[in-house]
Amino acid sequence: MSLPRPSSTDVESSRGEFSPEERAQLLQLAHESIVSALEDRKLSLTPPTAHLAEPRGAFSSLYLHGKLRGCVGYVLPVSCVYQAVADTARAAAFEDSRFCPVQLEEARCLGIELSILSRPKAIAPEDVVIGRDGLLIGRYGYRGLLLPQVAVEHSWDRETFLEQTCQKAGLARDAWRKGASVEAFTAEVFGDHQR
Repeated sequence: MSLPRPSSTDVESSRGEFSPEERAQLLQLAHESIVSALEDRKLSLTPPTAHLAEPRGAFSSLYLHGKLRGCVGYVLPVSCVYQAVADTARAAAFEDSRFCPVQLEEARCLGIELSILSRPKAIAPEDVVIGRDGLLIGRYGYRGLLLPQVAVEHSWDRETFLEQTCQKAGLARDAWRKGASVEAFTAEVFGDHQR
């Protein structure tokens, strides 16, 4: 099956920690992990570089014809970034309960956006910066997470972003004012622009 191949211009949208070549490798891996699962074949998960063997949290967001088709991720670095991308892409394709599992015909048309995360750190609500910070808010065993790009995509201000993250956690919208833990993280976000 012919897979979309990200070009260097697709993945160079902003300078970051990951080179254009590494970004392209990770996007290709995400596509291959989905297709290999559909075709019931093994995929080598040996990181091609030491940098891609570093532990990281990661999210894979799948798009089909411009609409979200799945999004799954790990906040904490439970595996190396190479493994995390493969795992989260497959999980987004087949385990996101909001959607039916991706079919082979759809896999050919998927656009993928990857978010490689820093470790979450406690932050004062007034220090949250829209466009830089993703949020992880928790209390009483409930936790909600929103990636940095979500606030930008919805044109939210800081307070709305905090409220929406609380709501995603299943908490009252003002829980961030009443003792919920508030943590922030950054994400290097890149995709193959097939959305």
